Amino acid sequence: MRLSEARVVLTGASGGIGLAIATALCASGARVLAVARHREPLVPLLELYPRNLCWIRADLTLQSDRRQVLARAESIGGINLLINAAGVNHFAMLEQLDDSEINSMLAVNISAPMCLTKLMLPLLKQADSAMVVNVGSTYGSIGYPGYASYCATKFALRGFSEALRRELADTRVSVLYVAPRATRTSMNSPAAQALNDALKTNVDDPQTVAAAVIHAIAGDRRDLYLGWPERFFVRLNSFLPHLVDRGLRKQLPLIRRLSQKPDQENLEP
Repeated sequence: MRLSEARVVLTGASGGIGLAIATALCASGARVLAVARHREPLVPLLELYPRNLCWIRADLTLQSDRRQVLARAESIGGINLLINAAGVNHFAMLEQLDDSEINSMLAVNISAPMCLTKLMLPLLKQADSAMVVNVGSTYGSIGYPGYASYCATKFALRGFSEALRRELADTRVSVLYVAPRATRTSMNSPAAQALNDALKTNVDDPQTVAAAVIHAIAGDRRDLYLGWPERFFVRLNSFLPHLVDRGLRKQLPLIRRLSQKPDQENLEP
């Protein structure tokens, strides 16, 4: 896809990876409809690229707000690129989570992108060439303690992406699944950051992830897994999961201890 010809709906556009993707798209000449709960982080970008970027406030878990996004996309002449980058995370053992926290992750991370994609497909199919990009996670391939609910949503998003790609195989709409590793964003609570620091986990900047996503879109890729050794562990978990089981069991005392700290639900807006 030629990015200068892209007409984009981008969710989660005001924070972390989403904001970095919005910046890279605008710099490439794309026209971007930024979907986010907050406008303030987007103000410098709106001022810098007034012809490329517009913003709409939306809660994507609400059908009425998703329909407003569709109407706005129609008003700018349609789209050929949908990027589902909004997400919510909560580092805690499953028994520590309230039902509302579990339901929030399910609603934002999987129900919202599925329903928005369904709504946008007729517009995407009108384009000469179009793409759906779903931003998942390494935890969409590796179940990790302390992230059971989050992993469940990202595994689901990966499965959705694979099935949708096959469902659209005879159309002009392709599907790209992106799996970042740990990224330096507001989704990392102090407890989650403490775990990353203790384990010496590699953490990417949002701009690094955005650059890789933009390159994958331009190259019409079908999937993108970021980071080494994370890509290796994804493969290892597929073929020899018992080895990963043993390695992660050693981390359980640390994970349990850190997950006891007060934590707040963290969203990519």
